[in-house]
Amino acid sequence: MEYEFTLKFICSEQVGLIDDVVEKLGAAGCNDALAGIGVPGRIALNFTRSAESAQTAILSALADVKRALPFARLIEVSPDWVGLSDVAEAVGVSRQNIRKLMVTHPTSFPPPVHAGSTSIWHLALVLRWLQPRHQYPIAQSLVEVAHTAMQINIAKEAELLSPVLRQALQVGIADSALKDRRIGRIHSPVPE
Repeated sequence: MEYEFTLKFICSEQVGLIDDVVEKLGAAGCNDALAGIGVPGRIALNFTRSAESAQTAILSALADVKRALPFARLIEVSPDWVGLSDVAEAVGVSRQNIRKLMVTHPTSFPPPVHAGSTSIWHLALVLRWLQPRHQYPIAQSLVEVAHTAMQINIAKEAELLSPVLRQALQVGIADSALKDRRIGRIHSPVPE
């Protein structure tokens, strides 16, 4: 199956000319990516990669980029953090339609990662919420990519936690999960 996703990196001054970077990426197996630079020191790679799963596609692309550009640091994998317009575009409906769903289902619609004048959601969680509503034809490849992107981005951000805070949260989360399991509220976001 083909999976479409974007990997965004910050690079040191060692990036050099885009033609040189593209040549290095191609030699490392990234012939299925379009490279874009807009901000100095950053590069975005839009992949269309064939693989047995989204996880395999994204992880192999990350490994290929690391081989070509060992100094590059991952900023994010997308699609993950999205606004309502992004969700609407991914699902093929209007922004107003998605906003109406959010407003009419305030307790079940996924809470945003950031609420403010521009709210941001994890696309995977919104797609999971939309899937049972069969009027929305959502490609399984998009669901898989969004879920994998979310998992990688969360793992990347978790590295910023201090060891003490990480351990305290793990204990608290484990206690909460055990309690949820006892009352039957545990479910997996997307089947592995």
